Amino acid sequence: MTYPSTVSKVGIRSRALRFAPRRSDWSRATIGRDLSAGLMVALVALPLALGFGVASGVGAAAGITTAIVAGILAAIFGGSNVQVSGPTGAMTVVLIPIVADHGADGVLVVGVLAGLMLLLLAFTGAGRAMKYMPLPVVEGFTAGIAVIIGLQQLPAALGVDVDGEKVLGLAWDAIKAWLDAPVWQAPFMTLAVAAGIVVAARIRSGFPAALVLVAAATAINMLAGSGLKTIGYIPSTLPAPRWPQIPWEHLDSLLLAAVAVAALGALESLLSATVADAMTVGDRHDPDRELFGQGVANVVAPLFGGIPATAAIARTAVNVRAGAGTRLAAVFHSLLLLVAVLVAARWVGEIPLAALAGVLIATAIQMIHPRNIRSVIRATKGDGATLLITAAATVVFDLVVPVLIGLVIAGFFALRDTARTAVLEAAPLETGDNCDKERELLDEHIAAFRLEGPLFFVAAHDFLLGLADVSSVKVVVLRMRYVTTFDATGAQMLADTIGHLERRGTTVLLAATKPEHVPVLRELGVFDQLAHENHVFDDTLDAIAHARLHVSRIQHEESDGAPAASQSNQHDE
Repeated sequence: MTYPSTVSKVGIRSRALRFAPRRSDWSRATIGRDLSAGLMVALVALPLALGFGVASGVGAAAGITTAIVAGILAAIFGGSNVQVSGPTGAMTVVLIPIVADHGADGVLVVGVLAGLMLLLLAFTGAGRAMKYMPLPVVEGFTAGIAVIIGLQQLPAALGVDVDGEKVLGLAWDAIKAWLDAPVWQAPFMTLAVAAGIVVAARIRSGFPAALVLVAAATAINMLAGSGLKTIGYIPSTLPAPRWPQIPWEHLDSLLLAAVAVAALGALESLLSATVADAMTVGDRHDPDRELFGQGVANVVAPLFGGIPATAAIARTAVNVRAGAGTRLAAVFHSLLLLVAVLVAARWVGEIPLAALAGVLIATAIQMIHPRNIRSVIRATKGDGATLLITAAATVVFDLVVPVLIGLVIAGFFALRDTARTAVLEAAPLETGDNCDKERELLDEHIAAFRLEGPLFFVAAHDFLLGLADVSSVKVVVLRMRYVTTFDATGAQMLADTIGHLERRGTTVLLAATKPEHVPVLRELGVFDQLAHENHVFDDTLDAIAHARLHVSRIQHEESDGAPAASQSNQHDE
């Protein structure tokens, strides 16, 4: 006999083993190819990691630490062979108000809590739900994130010192401050770096334009003595792990922030993995394992002073295009970043913030795909509205709210369009050509209707409104074969409509009801509204034949002066 506790322990153990690293993860590893890909990604990731660390408000060192620690752990434990993780622009958007309210330790606490939430999502199998995310929501969210990243860089791009939690207010204050005392060095450097990266990507996608241009901007700033604000001091070693100081009095708000970080981390990581799948042949990610890897990375990275991390679509794309065969390439990318910090920390600290702003603005531009957006907007009015509203909400609200808004809007339009597929139309009573005069007279008192599509809460009212107005007939035959689904609302509306017709003296017959629909119809009292239990037929032709017999009896009884309705129903018993 197996006891429940034993079963649960075995289940937990087997589920935990599912997330453990496997020999097959490294079986296709080619040192040369993966090292080359890792080097290419590291060249792209170095300025991005620094820039996102600065943009988050925690500092450049936190950004590079995140890229190193989270990058290695997510590569080892994640569910994709080519995914690259680290700090991202979308995550910095969430972190800015957390830093403003709770400081750096607040960010570290949020990171650990978010990591634990991601582990929980992995164990519950939530990763598989990502396939239900509508494309307009994804595209709108991505476009909104791109706008936020670009607006956040305006203070550094204009060379002004302004603070603010709301990105729109921050951008406006930066513009006003610059107009009061315009200085052109910082804007010129930002535009040059951003334009150079965008142009280089179109000419040669694999070229590390960001690193080259940032290095050139740093050299120019040092030699010319322009005095542009730089990153500043960066430690030449990774900080020792420490447990952050937990502000217990603000734990409730930190938990809410962690939910937002975990939701964004899951969304962005699974989106990136899906993109990576589309770029590779025969390689498919494990969504739950990917959440597990991101959870481990986010639990550990904050202990070393890092910020919450997620998979990075741009770096993952570079990794794939550079020929990465296994997750060893992502590990190499993190190790090479570590070497860069150990060897060149002093020079990294001299990078102008304006140059990093150019890198991030270029990243924001490359996140927006005009062709995809144009295609979605042109697809349907619902898709276009969902994309635009999601994008606008992303800029205005916290990042979890827009996704929820987008899902609600997408769901509304989906239900509306589904409801429009519901059809109620008159059906012919006779398919042959042998209809005699007597039958024609009988058929004048019979109406057959074909119900087609979903009979659910959105469509039920309009779907059955025409039935309630049926007049001048004695029998209505409802052909149910083509009803795709019933819900409680649809069944209740059908019951009410049948009851209304029966009380007016119109007999209702149900034909070809699907077996899977019978339980809900019985529970909601549809069959109880019929004049007799025998008024349910498996075949439409049988129902029509019964209707003709029923009308014939009524006419005969009326000619004899008998109570038509009561006696005709007795014949059915």
